[in-house]
Amino acid sequence: MSDPAGHPYALSPWTAEIGLRMRKLFWLKLIGTTAITCLFFVGYFHVLRNPVHPVAVMPLTALDRWVGFQPEALYVYLTLWLYIGFGPGLQRSFRELNVYGLWLGAMCVTGLGLFYLWPTAVPPLGFDASGFPGFAMLQGVDAAGNACPSLHVATAMFTVIRVDHVFREAGTPRVLRLLNLLWFVAIAWSTLAVKQHVALDALAGALLGIAFALPSLRWRPAPQRLSSNATRTSEKTS
Repeated sequence: MSDPAGHPYALSPWTAEIGLRMRKLFWLKLIGTTAITCLFFVGYFHVLRNPVHPVAVMPLTALDRWVGFQPEALYVYLTLWLYIGFGPGLQRSFRELNVYGLWLGAMCVTGLGLFYLWPTAVPPLGFDASGFPGFAMLQGVDAAGNACPSLHVATAMFTVIRVDHVFREAGTPRVLRLLNLLWFVAIAWSTLAVKQHVALDALAGALLGIAFALPSLRWRPAPQRLSSNATRTSEKTS
């Protein structure tokens, strides 16, 4: 990329850092994240459809009554599957990517273990939501079980913490960190608005995400910093 006079623009350090992180191991990250997500759903649906203990219905709170059913929130709810890709996508080396996946996988296995030991579900809506766009598919694929803790919120919480840490290390503008936080909040809100979870599910999911995200920042490979050579390479190829 160059200015009208033909001189190349110099990338800012944070732009070069984030760009390099996104390019490194791109196809491995894409294929690996997709494969692991599919593997997770095998276990998720098995536990969901074969409970070995009586299913407990989660209680409603004042927040659940305040957040009414909002079918348009389904679009936000589904963005989780895009959002969780940013965490592995911003890892800088194979070792960092591998350790990130192990922490996230351990969190999901813990969640499945909790579902196995204590099956939970949300209270019925009291009306048929299948007439709203996308809800017939959602109800057919993801019944309102495996409720507490919400792994939707847990994976979003894990992601927001790890992505924010990358942004802070790279020195990105605060607006990107704010957008990252707002995306997490929107996903957490959407779980209540589409009535796949209640407030207690979301709270438990947030705590589960924190319980694994914070240790994952402490016990991980030493972060690699963008070298001046990498910066110059990024500038020449832009």
